[in-house]
Amino acid sequence: MAELIREQELDVEVDFYGFALQEVDDTLVPLAYPEGREAGGAFLTAREGRLDIESAGHTHTATMSAEVWDAEPPPADDRGEWEARGEAVLHCSSGELAVWGVTAGPREAYLRLPDKNRTWQVRVYCEGRQEVARLAQEGVPEGIEHYLVQFWHSSV
Repeated sequence: MAELIREQELDVEVDFYGFALQEVDDTLVPLAYPEGREAGGAFLTAREGRLDIESAGHTHTATMSAEVWDAEPPPADDRGEWEARGEAVLHCSSGELAVWGVTAGPREAYLRLPDKNRTWQVRVYCEGRQEVARLAQEGVPEGIEHYLVQFWHSSV
């Protein structure tokens, strides 16, 4: 049975409908975010050293719960009203991922993984998308869209 190793809560500043989790040492990333981003594309896109995530709101503050597990966690289907989900594989050399905005670049928010130079399976869920899409047309909502990101060791 999988055990939770680490949890982290973050605020994510979304701009232009997107953000990324990118290797903190951007010299290890061939294309720094947002290069190659497909705006309005898939909810989750894995690139070398980064994960591109598409939001439903233009400009807003989302919340993120990040979990690191020692094995594949059980699906989080009963933990939220998920409107989008995706899975990817990500190699992280530094053990840290910076949260990047589309125009603002790296933010002061970091996800810390317990190991350096590891390949991770990643599962991303999101709820609050319909509501943030509506509210973002009227202002800059906070805490409406919520992401759950789960990492576990991969043998890939």
